[in-house]
Amino acid sequence: MTGPTITVLVVEDEEITAEANRVYVERVPGFTVAGVARSGSEALRFLRTTPVDLILLDFYLPDMHGLEVCRAVRAAGLSCDVIAVTSARDLVVVRNAVALGVAQYLLKPFTFATLREKLTRYAEFRAGEGEVTGQGDVDRALATLRGGPSGLPKGMTQDTLDAVAAELRKAAKSAQAVGAAIGVSRVTARRYLEYLVETGAADRVPQYGGVGRPELLYRIRTQR
Repeated sequence: MTGPTITVLVVEDEEITAEANRVYVERVPGFTVAGVARSGSEALRFLRTTPVDLILLDFYLPDMHGLEVCRAVRAAGLSCDVIAVTSARDLVVVRNAVALGVAQYLLKPFTFATLREKLTRYAEFRAGEGEVTGQGDVDRALATLRGGPSGLPKGMTQDTLDAVAAELRKAAKSAQAVGAAIGVSRVTARRYLEYLVETGAADRVPQYGGVGRPELLYRIRTQR
């Protein structure tokens, strides 16, 4: 990755998670962590003296909601971008985040690979220069940031993902069973199932039976 280094403020109240996020960000070429804040007020104090390009922002903070931090950042006229890192799955929260200019929304728990993809796309979006020649250029730029028209990894479709999730809502199932139910291969079903696990929407459940390795089932994660 070329271009100026992107500075990041990690805002997370859980010490272990904050350190993990810091390490994750530092592992992505082109990014550096300028600081770590454990509360909303600490984050705002940091930003008054140290400008950053990007905030990796948890929404459930001990003193204020992440959306309040976003509002305060915008009210102060700061130009930094925000990637929400949160377990909040309420669509009202998602809509409010978008309205406040949150660039990306990353659900907990997540893997390093998922965060790396988000940061890489963000860096590619920032690197764009010049003027657009038409609507297609605008759409492509936004697709770079969001991860394609559906926000899914390349080669995946929202319709198939919805079908896979619908099968899991009925009962825990294997990749083979899900594939047979919706008319795709076991390999394809497994890719979607692993994506649901990676984004925190599903869990892997070993099913022990007879002799040999246990069968791996997937089930939708219960919302808390």
